[in-house]
Amino acid sequence: MKSASMPLCAVLALLAGCADLRAELAPDPLPRTVAWREIATDSDRVRVRGWRDAMVQGLTKARAAGRGAEIAREGALLQPDAAIAWSDLPEGNYRCRVLKLGAKTKGLLDYVAYPSFDCRLRSENGVMSFAKLTGSQRPIGLFLPDNGKRMIFLGTLQLGDERVPLQYGRDRERDMAGVVERIGERRWRLILPFPHFESTVDVLELVPLG
Repeated sequence: MKSASMPLCAVLALLAGCADLRAELAPDPLPRTVAWREIATDSDRVRVRGWRDAMVQGLTKARAAGRGAEIAREGALLQPDAAIAWSDLPEGNYRCRVLKLGAKTKGLLDYVAYPSFDCRLRSENGVMSFAKLTGSQRPIGLFLPDNGKRMIFLGTLQLGDERVPLQYGRDRERDMAGVVERIGERRWRLILPFPHFESTVDVLELVPLG
């Protein structure tokens, strides 16, 4: 993993979601701009580049499994080219949903839509952190600027009753990378291409509460 524009230890501490560790490793304020390509692992840069291929493959498998009606009902959420002009996500609590498309292995479903869960976005000196707060699989990480039309998510997967997530880059199987796009007036999505578990692509719907 290449060195980052902020000290790497500060990035990893922030991704770990531990305030005490951040204070110890990064006493200076975090900078307002972070170059995600300098933080991302080589394999995660490849995954981000392939986000659209992953989505098309996942949708193709789901439609072949007879889930075309469910896909159509989701509208822009599951349309690969549905992104609209960017607007920053507000800080606070969100209602989120996860949809998994395209089973990785035989015996798994090609389309799974989970009930809504709680997640949170928090800004720390201009760097936006994201965390899924409930459930057995909980992504946690950073939303980082990209090209003015979207953001990039880099993070890790927290499992079960784990209280502290792994640092990004420590376990390839837990590393997560994706693309954040705006798809409505107060609606965003996080596309996670080629996750290491279960599916070809995961799509998270993000709707702020209040």
